[in-house]
Amino acid sequence: MVESSMARQFVPRRELGRTGFIATALGIGDVADRQLALETCVATVRRALDAGLNLIDTAPMYEEGYSEEIVGEAIRGRREGLFVIDKIDDLTAEVTPQVEASLRRLRLDHTDAFVFHALNSMATLTRLMEPGGGFEQLDACVGRGLTRFRGISSHNPEVLVRAIRAGLCDLVMFPVGPFVDRRYLEEVLPLARDRGVGTVCFKTFGAGKLVGDTTGYNQPLQLRPRGKISSGGSEVEEAALPRLSVHDCLHYTLTVDPDVALLGLSFPNEQDAAFAAAANFRLLTPAEMVDIEQRAALARREKGPCWWNPDPEA
Repeated sequence: MVESSMARQFVPRRELGRTGFIATALGIGDVADRQLALETCVATVRRALDAGLNLIDTAPMYEEGYSEEIVGEAIRGRREGLFVIDKIDDLTAEVTPQVEASLRRLRLDHTDAFVFHALNSMATLTRLMEPGGGFEQLDACVGRGLTRFRGISSHNPEVLVRAIRAGLCDLVMFPVGPFVDRRYLEEVLPLARDRGVGTVCFKTFGAGKLVGDTTGYNQPLQLRPRGKISSGGSEVEEAALPRLSVHDCLHYTLTVDPDVALLGLSFPNEQDAAFAAAANFRLLTPAEMVDIEQRAALARREKGPCWWNPDPEA
């Protein structure tokens, strides 16, 4: 495998909540595709690490454990200085066996955090909070040194608010981007900051909907056939559906300012586009933020539901 020559571009910028870890503004999201060789995926992760990114996220359900295998191999020999987040996918099963299985796939003795994955139901949160429930079991894993911190990943702002107020989380993961429920921005993010809870936020690009013709995560959109229109006596192709740029989306998220913007950086060209946008970042004005929000609402139309918002039709 050829080692990356990516120049270091990112340096840690601030503490991730009360964890004491100083994180980079961007984090590495799921990088896993079983159609690609392990060494190819590993090289992609290492390319992002070589650029200086120091937080990485994975989960058992990402390509049925393949993501964890990739992460484990990618960080071999370079574990120090990284913050590794893994997830508990089955919210009805015992926690410890899931944690131990993930650590075996990662080939690690501990992660920096385990979070309950897609904890979107208030009823499920209530059950996990019961004596002997999931949160107590996860606390026991912390006590055994299997992980250092705990939290949740959620697509429900009410669940996030309750979990933060109950003191259950060292960090939370939730959507932040130009097209998300306002409560993530106006309630969850300020509350987490106030309580010293780290914020690792995803959906900057709306699962791809905002920057391409996709229903999400590279799933091609079934577009209506596009005819040609006449322009000055010549025939030209009809315009594509509305889109935002990588710069639009990432500058919006960085202006909102979560601790970490977690991006899917699955290919070198995706990495380069995100890195260039981050390098050119400037705080957007309120008027610019509104403009991007309005264009994002147009860009996600005809591209299926946005499941990260509580209203699936939103």
